[in-house]
Amino acid sequence: MSPVKNDPSSGKEHAILAERVFDGHRWHARAAVMIRDGRIAGIGSWNEVSKDWSQIRLPGATFLAPGFIDLQVNGGGGVLLNDQPTADGMRAIACAHRRFGTTACLPTLITDTRECVQTAIAAARSVSGRDGVIGLHLEGPFISPKRPGVHRPDLIVQPAAGDLEKLCELAGAGQSMVTLAPECVPAGFVRTLAASGVRISMGHSEASAAAVMQAAADGATGITHLFNAMPPLSAREPGIVGAALADNRLTAGLIVDGIHVDPIAVRAAFAAKGCERIAFVTDAMPTVGASKDRFELVGRTITLANGRLTTHEGTLAGAHLDMATAVRNAVKLAQLPLEQALRAASLTPARFLGLDKERGMLAAGARADLVALSEDLNVVGTWVAGSSDLVQ
Repeated sequence: MSPVKNDPSSGKEHAILAERVFDGHRWHARAAVMIRDGRIAGIGSWNEVSKDWSQIRLPGATFLAPGFIDLQVNGGGGVLLNDQPTADGMRAIACAHRRFGTTACLPTLITDTRECVQTAIAAARSVSGRDGVIGLHLEGPFISPKRPGVHRPDLIVQPAAGDLEKLCELAGAGQSMVTLAPECVPAGFVRTLAASGVRISMGHSEASAAAVMQAAADGATGITHLFNAMPPLSAREPGIVGAALADNRLTAGLIVDGIHVDPIAVRAAFAAKGCERIAFVTDAMPTVGASKDRFELVGRTITLANGRLTTHEGTLAGAHLDMATAVRNAVKLAQLPLEQALRAASLTPARFLGLDKERGMLAAGARADLVALSEDLNVVGTWVAGSSDLVQ
């Protein structure tokens, strides 16, 4: 069967064909993803596609997979959310990452002023659910001053009167998330915030394993960039890393750029938790999808050199990473099976957000968010709700 069109948005009913299709669980050979009104009507063999439907097969595309979902993306396309905590800023970041296979993301605001946080929450409430933005990730400011990473220490604070109520407003901003250090918030804080519908991830923390597990019992479900900005695992003090690896209530984000986490540590995390509880994140900065090699991050100059983003002192400052590269690194550097890498980039983050009936898999009724990849795992095309303007 030969393709007759290359514009997947040319009609309400169309099919995207590939030699292989990964639906989030298993492979289909010489298959077509059939799309009607932005949703998947089904997956079938090439000869099952109606002759009345437009048919698309991209040159160089070896297989199709669910679109990637990024839970932690600080910037892209020259835009940093801390500089532009607006609906337009969030849209621009999501758009910049779409060419790398990311069809949905949580734009991420790192520790900033309370005023900036409120501006970002209001913006997320106005845009979430559209243009690839599915919520907001607030990384801070209620984190440990002992594990600041690149966060400005003078902006790291403990919750004050009214802060909890303001954070609960995130419940109206799609599938939003807060990263906090459980040892730095008062008793009941995690339970109340989780009960409001906001997802809680633990990071930038020196919490004991017992404190992490108590937070999980109170409703926390995530770990932010596992291994980074937290003490290492030790025999008698397992801490946040040990609790994260041992507790299946927790889904751990992982930056697979070959810099933040050694490939052997990536394999160890997958051996402990499986791809069902590891979600790739980019922790991307404005340099992704842009030509710039430096930018300002809350008053500090960040420089890109040899793939590393650092402050003048050498502190890592996010990552120059996109999701397709994270998948490639997982397969080539960490030697993980492709299926596990694809799930960690799509179905696992979708499940973490409670969106796995809508996103992260290719099944009848789900959104038609797809990525086409070449044999060497480069992105050839991306579709959001069945349409694409990024065929490469």
